[in-house]
Amino acid sequence: MSEEVTARTSMITGPAPELWYRDLISCLQATFGTVLARAGADPLAVLGAGWRFLHLPGDVRSEEFYYPCPPDASGDTGLGAALAPHHALRARWWQPADEDDVWAEMRAALAGDRLVIAAVDNFHLPFRPAYGDVHAAHLVVVYGLDEVRGVVYVSDAMPPAFRGAVPVEAFLRSWGSANPTDVQDAFFSDSRIARRCLDVTLDAPAPPLTPELLGGFLRTDVEDFTTAASARTGLAGYDAFAAELLDRCRAGDAGALRELYPFGWGMQAQASLHGELLRRCGHEWGDPALAGAGRAVESVAHAWTGLRITGAHGLGDARAAAADIAHHATALRGAYARAVDAVGGAAARL
Repeated sequence: MSEEVTARTSMITGPAPELWYRDLISCLQATFGTVLARAGADPLAVLGAGWRFLHLPGDVRSEEFYYPCPPDASGDTGLGAALAPHHALRARWWQPADEDDVWAEMRAALAGDRLVIAAVDNFHLPFRPAYGDVHAAHLVVVYGLDEVRGVVYVSDAMPPAFRGAVPVEAFLRSWGSANPTDVQDAFFSDSRIARRCLDVTLDAPAPPLTPELLGGFLRTDVEDFTTAASARTGLAGYDAFAAELLDRCRAGDAGALRELYPFGWGMQAQASLHGELLRRCGHEWGDPALAGAGRAVESVAHAWTGLRITGAHGLGDARAAAADIAHHATALRGAYARAVDAVGGAAARL
C-alpha cells in the first residue's frame, strides 16, 4: 500500500465524538457542544453562560443553524461570541478552495485531530428521517474520512442520534446540495448548502465556574437586557421584534412567520441552556435563588415554543394567526421580564 493510501485510510480524529444534546437546542448548539466536549470543556458551562436577545430584521436565513450575530462582529469572532459571549470561542465559516480537491481542508483538519462541522441537506443523508423526502439545511460533525473505502464518518446528536460511516457519494450530494425550496419544510429549505463548514476552537481554556465568576456573567447579561445597546437588543429589542412581527402578520405577510421559526429556535436554545446551567449551579452550591432563576429562564425557553409553533401553523394565513401570535408574544414578554428580575436577584447574592 502506498504512503498516500495509508495516510488516507487513517483520517479519523481519536475516539468517536460525544453525542451532546438537549431537547430544546438545534444542530448548531449540538455540534458546538460536541466540539467543546472534545476540547475538554463542559459544553453547558460554555454555551449556557450567556443569555441575551438580538434580532436583526432581514438577516434571518432558512437554516436550522441560523443565529444572529452583532453587526459589528467580525469573521472569526462573530458566531462564537454570539453563542458564548463570556468565553474565547471562535467559529470560522469556510468552503473548499479547490473544486478539484474538495477534501483538502477536511483532510488537513482531521490529520490535525480537529473535528469539522459541515452544513448538509437532510434529503441526501441515509440516517436522517427526511432522507429522500424533505430538503432541509442541517449541521453534522465530521470526525473521519476514508477515501479508499469511500466513506465519511459523521456524528449527529439530533434525534435519531447517529454516529458512523456514510458513503462519500451521499455525503457529497448533501454537502453540495442546492437545498431547493421544499413545500414540506418552509423553514429550512431554499438555502444553498455550498459545501460550507465551520472550524470551531476554544482559544483559551474555560476557567472553573465559581459563584464569583458566574455572578459577573449574570450581571453583564442583566445589564444587556435592561440597558439596550441598540433598538434590537435586550427587552427593548424584544418589544421591537414583537411589534414588527404582529404588524407584519396583520398585513398578511407570511414571511414574518417563516422567519419566526428559525430565529426563535436560537433564542429558545440559548434560554434553555442558560436556565439549565443556573439550575445545576444552584443545586450544587446550595443556592435556591440561583436555581429558581434557572427555572425562570427555562420558562422563557418553553414560552418560545408557543410562539414558534403558532407561527408555523399560521403560515397559510398570517392575518388570521395575528391574534394568537399577539397572545403568545405577550406571554413570552412576561416570561422574559420575570426571568431577568430573577437572574438579577440571584446575581446580587453571588
